Amino acid sequence: MKQGTLASRNIRVLFWAELFGSVRFIQPVLALFYFSRGLDEADILWLLLFWSIGVLVGEIPTGMFADRYGAKLSFVIGALLSIVSHGLLIWAYDPWLFFASSLLSGFSVTFFSGADEAFIYESLKESNEENMLDKALGIIQSAQFMVMVVVLILGAIIAKDLTDGQFKLLIGLGVFFQIIQIVLLCFIKNPAGHGSYQENPFKQVKEGMLAIKKAPQLVWMFLNITLVFIPTVAIFNNFNDKLLRDAGLPVYLIGFVLAGLSIFSFFVSRSIGWMTSRISRIALLYITGGIAVFSLLLAAFFRETLWILFIIMMLIHFVGAVRYPVYAQLANDIIPSNVRATTISLLSIIDSICDLVVFSSIASIAAFGFETMFLGAAVIAIIGSLLPIHPVTIRKNES
Repeated sequence: MKQGTLASRNIRVLFWAELFGSVRFIQPVLALFYFSRGLDEADILWLLLFWSIGVLVGEIPTGMFADRYGAKLSFVIGALLSIVSHGLLIWAYDPWLFFASSLLSGFSVTFFSGADEAFIYESLKESNEENMLDKALGIIQSAQFMVMVVVLILGAIIAKDLTDGQFKLLIGLGVFFQIIQIVLLCFIKNPAGHGSYQENPFKQVKEGMLAIKKAPQLVWMFLNITLVFIPTVAIFNNFNDKLLRDAGLPVYLIGFVLAGLSIFSFFVSRSIGWMTSRISRIALLYITGGIAVFSLLLAAFFRETLWILFIIMMLIHFVGAVRYPVYAQLANDIIPSNVRATTISLLSIIDSICDLVVFSSIASIAAFGFETMFLGAAVIAIIGSLLPIHPVTIRKNES
């Protein structure tokens, strides 16, 4: 990537904003925190369901907001809502407060969803580097893996006794670092013309739907991505600490394991440009889809063997780090600039609907134990990984 450009500046600032915004000291013991406050496996999956409802409600209006007022303002509002949702966990002892926090968290994410891709793509276009979106997203994504090395270790050590006071301290520290994220977001700069859409809102949505209609393979590609991501990354990773503890790992060591996985994911994210220069993006999506299915099947039958569980987690972290940036490059190459965030949000509506169906389905069988839950997740991932992905012709005349 060229130095001294708007893109290099924005990517650098977003990297650091992502780094501080990803600080969640509660993360290495999150499932154990939930269990300590009276939730069970099914309740945790219902939390994911409420998160998806928040996303579903917010996707289109926040995408339109970003196209009209720019990504910078959208990011700041989303970060503020994220602080509120995370802070609510301090007082969450009843399920309804957990559900409210999760709902608000999902809604806050939508201020970034679509807007971040559109913002980075438009920044890259100013220096004719839009073909490097997946590499740029990999760099920004790597921030969360880098910071997690320290956060996961410290979080697990601080919460070694799993007391309520320790959990509250972890949540409070997370809120502090999210405040720093908001300060950093004030230093990004909107690309020329970004956030200037002034047409009728209904026309804005109509143009986004038209962009999808012109390239229906976008929908199949998105379904391939989301039906693998939900059961593999979204569901499995919410039980990381519980699985490690069940396999015999002491609580204070959980952070070290998760930190090691973050280091691994960091290097994978930084290597996406290298991978796509040697393997076609479509082939990479199929390969990682197969890895996801294999990982879930291993988890169903061998999760209590610690060294196998380590392998499973490495495979799932590899899948999580690679698939989305690769998809984002393929999709953004054909989405018109003026309604880019809106179009991506419209596609994300599909993701939210899939979330609701998958989370509720897996929650309904969670009472039968991890084996049944992961087998059900593997079936969904198989369906997703087999959906066809076709190359999309880039329309250079769209802007």
